[in-house]
Amino acid sequence: MVSLKDKHSFRISASANEVISVTHRDQLSELTNPDELWILGEGTNTIFTEDFQGKILWIQLRGIEVTEHSDAWSLQVAAGENWHQLVEYTLLHGMPGLENLALIPGSVGAAPVQNIGAYGVELSEFIEAVEGYDLKTGEARYLPKDSCGFSYRESVFKTPEFSHFVITDVHLRIPKDWAPTLSYADLADMPSSSTAHEVMQRVITVRRRKLPDPAEIPNAGSFFKNPVVDHTRLKMLQEKYPTMPVYPVDDQSSKIPAGWLIDKAGLKALQVGDAGVHEQQALVLVNRGAASGQELSQLAHQIIAQVHDIYGVKLEPEVRLLNRSGLIPKSHWWQDGA
Repeated sequence: MVSLKDKHSFRISASANEVISVTHRDQLSELTNPDELWILGEGTNTIFTEDFQGKILWIQLRGIEVTEHSDAWSLQVAAGENWHQLVEYTLLHGMPGLENLALIPGSVGAAPVQNIGAYGVELSEFIEAVEGYDLKTGEARYLPKDSCGFSYRESVFKTPEFSHFVITDVHLRIPKDWAPTLSYADLADMPSSSTAHEVMQRVITVRRRKLPDPAEIPNAGSFFKNPVVDHTRLKMLQEKYPTMPVYPVDDQSSKIPAGWLIDKAGLKALQVGDAGVHEQQALVLVNRGAASGQELSQLAHQIIAQVHDIYGVKLEPEVRLLNRSGLIPKSHWWQDGA
């Protein structure tokens, strides 16, 4: 068995049968028994709650190619590149647009799986296509944006059909017609004349103030998705909690910050063993030393149940949690009636 403690940012002690480092695309066609494999980038959105009875496919592909057009830049970025370093690269080379997504941990290949987003911007706005290899069929695939099924923290890459799909490259299109996106409260005081670099620096400052550094306090960033509720539920909640922050999604629904719900439920001090809620950011669960997968699962269950009891809202983990056989399904977290 090979330790996975340094392969995921929550740093629970867990192991796998083998870790296969992928540095060349040609390696993928040589792999056998795809059902035994779990695809991993930097492990910042994955938590191994116990020993994994399979092999880890650790994606280490590198490379950035840029093509300039009259109205945009097209980028082909290898899946193993670090996401934040890509954001820095684009601004350094005069390609503004990704600055609101600065300092989001993880690899480029993992970014479309979650459809990462922050401060009013989502990755799907810039996706042109996603390229990869299906370990099950042996087929190389090129999926245009419309085939990726993007929505809030969702994509087709989370569905069973793509459970054996290895993202090798992400194709981005960054328009040259740029203006800063400053709609979120933490950026709203910035002037409309702000540069992309100034926006990125503000985003970095805010994220560092609000979110613990995984290198110092092991965590996987935002543990829960912000729940989306319909307007009937929203009206009921606003009558009871008039100061509750709300972010419209469309004409029918709105997002409520999960961190606010957890905080106002009085759960910031909640701890099970060494797994606890971060004292400054309730959306983040942390490993305070030697947390076990069982302790983390108990903590998450308690938060989900209590938030549902108080608000009638179901929280869903944003992180991907694995047990010995693979991904823990969504239904697992709501089996107690939440």
